[in-house]
Amino acid sequence: MKKFLLLFLLLINISAFGQTIQVCSWNLQNFGKSKTDEQITFIAKTLRGYDIIAIQEVVAGPGGPQAVARLHDALNRTGAKWDYTISHGTSGDRYSKERYAYLWKTSKTSLAGEPWLERKYNLEINREPYMARFKLGKKQFTLASLHAVPKAKQPETEIKYLQYLPAVYPSDVLIFLGDFNVPESHTVFNPLKKMGYPPAFQKQKTTLRQKCIQGDCLASAYDNFFYQKAFINCINTGVIHFYTAFEDLKTARKISDHLPVYFKFSML
Repeated sequence: MKKFLLLFLLLINISAFGQTIQVCSWNLQNFGKSKTDEQITFIAKTLRGYDIIAIQEVVAGPGGPQAVARLHDALNRTGAKWDYTISHGTSGDRYSKERYAYLWKTSKTSLAGEPWLERKYNLEINREPYMARFKLGKKQFTLASLHAVPKAKQPETEIKYLQYLPAVYPSDVLIFLGDFNVPESHTVFNPLKKMGYPPAFQKQKTTLRQKCIQGDCLASAYDNFFYQKAFINCINTGVIHFYTAFEDLKTARKISDHLPVYFKFSML
């Protein structure tokens, strides 16, 4: 009986340690009323295998929340129950103001409290991160989704403020994700790396060219995850080459000019 009890407790501990979750991040270029029902259905089928979806570049006007609600409905028709949350408009001017969204499978996770736009550096970061705490068993982690300003506007000038957020949220297990508009090799990420936040991807291109060049359809390594290695065990990462489902890049780019990127992990 004692041996059986010890084995039972061991199995519980292994099961708890082995819980995994897959987060997918996608800049869905101008995600609003311009997306057709057919495109929304395609996006849902592309993303249905993941547990949490983080979306950047949701239109700030009413078309943005409507598009997220349509995607939520489409995901619910794929066989699992989903929930979602949408941010308010970011602090940028009317030309750059956007929203963010998270969608998640209710069987895999739930929110721990209300998500929020990080306001501490809203004057320094044009589209301040959208942060949300999610549960994984008895543990939890915090996602910070960011869409940095375009390369021409020097995104490194605002990305540098991410290094201060671990001190703002010392009790949170942070994962920075999204479209940084600079590659992970940029020196602006060095402080985060030294603090124990490695990138999930290295030299992985995630944006689409206007046209393929000798079979190479990808342009820049902009989308990534930076995770707190002391508390998170990276199991698998990857990109989804959704554009191969279309006859040409012009049609694919109506979905987005970015690839979805995913990060599968467990918590230590």
